[in-house]
Amino acid sequence: MRPPRPRPRTPAALAAATPGPAHTFEFDGRVIPALPGQSIAAALWAQGILAWRTTRVGGRPRGAFCGIGACYDCLATVNGHPNQRTCLLPAEPGDSVTTQEGHGRAELAV
Repeated sequence: MRPPRPRPRTPAALAAATPGPAHTFEFDGRVIPALPGQSIAAALWAQGILAWRTTRVGGRPRGAFCGIGACYDCLATVNGHPNQRTCLLPAEPGDSVTTQEGHGRAELAV
């Protein structure tokens, strides 16, 4: 039986890791800084923005709830594409994120 292979990354090494240089994306016309690999939801939270969607019925504010892509509360329109789960989507330089109202397809008059 072979001995286990050494892991190239350890929790201690990851804790000491330093991220690459920050970049920015736009949220409702506001410039938001983000670190490489950081989700859109995390970058918005870091700026104190807690809601970026409204519900179809009642227009209630929603943001990240579960943080793992199971609940769909964190939906936003990203680069013109509605219903993007921001807790799973990395913020990319130059992304355009907008608050999503309802199902994000108002132009379809559904």
